[in-house]
Amino acid sequence: MHDIRLIRDNPNGFDAALARRGLAPLSSKIIEIDTLRRAKITAAETALADRNAASKQIGAAKSQGLKDEFERLRTLVADKKNEIGILEVQAKEEDERLQALLGTIPNLPHEEVPEGTNEDDNVEIHIWGTPVELGFTPKEHYELPATKGGMDFETAAKLSGSRFVIMSGAVARLHRALAQFMIDTHTTENGLTEVNTPVLVRDEAMHGTGQLPKFAEDSYQTTNGWWLIPTSEVTLTNLVSDQILDEESLPRRYTAHSLCFRSEAGSAGRDTSGMLRQHQFEKVEMVSVTKPEDSLAELDRMTDCAQKILEKLELPYRTVVLCTGDMGFGARKTHDIEVWLPGQSAYREISSCSVCGDFQARRMNTRFKRAGEKKPEFVHTLNGSGLAVGRCLIAVLENGQQEDGSVSLPKILHPWLGGKTHITAEGKMA
Repeated sequence: MHDIRLIRDNPNGFDAALARRGLAPLSSKIIEIDTLRRAKITAAETALADRNAASKQIGAAKSQGLKDEFERLRTLVADKKNEIGILEVQAKEEDERLQALLGTIPNLPHEEVPEGTNEDDNVEIHIWGTPVELGFTPKEHYELPATKGGMDFETAAKLSGSRFVIMSGAVARLHRALAQFMIDTHTTENGLTEVNTPVLVRDEAMHGTGQLPKFAEDSYQTTNGWWLIPTSEVTLTNLVSDQILDEESLPRRYTAHSLCFRSEAGSAGRDTSGMLRQHQFEKVEMVSVTKPEDSLAELDRMTDCAQKILEKLELPYRTVVLCTGDMGFGARKTHDIEVWLPGQSAYREISSCSVCGDFQARRMNTRFKRAGEKKPEFVHTLNGSGLAVGRCLIAVLENGQQEDGSVSLPKILHPWLGGKTHITAEGKMA
């Protein structure tokens, strides 16, 4: 959510920031609604003052026997009461109009974010590892002999429709091991607190992190109104909603392994084969809550946590800063980490780490109080994948594939696999 006072004070700056996202100016419309809202509030306050003054005069008029004045004042009080009620309703309506409009406007990009219109304008800032020359034509994950029996898209489609998969045997075990390895690394090495949260949330939680109203069509809603989370960013961030935190408790760093659900209505025709884009998937999420002055450094820290997971798995990757035209709705600055997939001969996104500034905090009403200060300030929030488990599975399978159809597994995972080192061409863990 945006600070209406900043828009009033610097409407041209607000519009200029929106223009960097390719959006038309909105400050004049916002200020128009805000002016009407404030006028109704002022008129209601004036009417209340008039009513209170008249109420005080009624007793004196009655005691002095001023019948006409008494009746005039009594009528005035009744009229002012009705007027106040109407003005308060009108002020509430204008406020709802204002909040509805502000709720649809994306966050303003940080001045460090490069200009651009799409992913072609993103800027590479880091690269690690070198894609291995396999010496044979690599296959995609769902084409590998080792995974043929462990990924069942046909039965999943019978059960649930397209973009679902049933994993079994060695593939299911590897998928589980990856999630456990990630969560263990984040808790034991990266200082994150593990949290197990619900996957069903109320409107308020989805609105707090910016999924509503903008992305309602990309989300699943139950018949009783709950929403299935698109990522545990929703629940982890809302752990601090409607709170005033102590400065000493910041930063707060959370992680969770959860099921995630996305209808992805706008993704028709993309990545229709395999596990790359699913309606149900698992992700290890990271969320940080910080003081404003610490949030950019926290973005670098969070990005490094995600990168280190890939390095431990010996998976080549690159990190890019998203340009203004490719950033997500709630982000001020975003780092995307893209892992190398030999089957596609391309880098594909496996993590997105974003700093949101006070954008989510305003929607959630989450503040903190500095030591010795009376007035609380809004916190800054960040979120990032650490990592998408299914996509990490894809990367491990494709980068570890052997010419004989087997898959060699990263050494770091062996303890989570009971000492097993590879998946045979027949799909067995060995």
